[in-house]
Amino acid sequence: MVNDAPVGRRERKKAATRTAILEAATALFLERGFDAVTVREIAEKADVTPKTVFAHFPCKEALVFSDEGERHDRLVAAVTGRAPGITISEALKAHYLGEIAALNTEPMNQIVALMEGTPSLIEYAEKMWLRHEDALIETLTDEFGLAEPSDEIRFYARFALQIPLMARHDDPETVIDVGFRLLDQGWASYDHARG
Repeated sequence: MVNDAPVGRRERKKAATRTAILEAATALFLERGFDAVTVREIAEKADVTPKTVFAHFPCKEALVFSDEGERHDRLVAAVTGRAPGITISEALKAHYLGEIAALNTEPMNQIVALMEGTPSLIEYAEKMWLRHEDALIETLTDEFGLAEPSDEIRFYARFALQIPLMARHDDPETVIDVGFRLLDQGWASYDHARG
């Protein structure tokens, strides 16, 4: 019990430092734009060193997408936690629409505007999102009780992850409907054969 207290205190301090860095970065980015802010300025505003910033975030872009782990978990949970009778595509479609709706709230829409005005953030966001491909492949492979993923699972995961990227600017619901309709035409025969 005595040994648990320092670990808890250390973790709380790390969390507080991370929060201070994120708050400083967000304030500066929204005030001056992503490209006009340096990591040194963020560190100074958060009262830490640039080395401390990089200890918590691998690159400047990661400061805008600090919830990558949570996004990963929500994507997997959308498939694994879906209700009986709900297809994988239906679950992902609902998940994507929910994520897009969350981005249209304050203060997230300010962050989205910042991202859309910064090419390096758009590129980072797309790469970040596609890093979830392996997790989706693994989830689908487990779902079908396979030892290794099939080619169909690999293609489905790749294409399914492209759908919300296409839905960024247009009517998201229509774009997501069209994307999954096209994807499901090929997926249905595989899903039924395995199910």
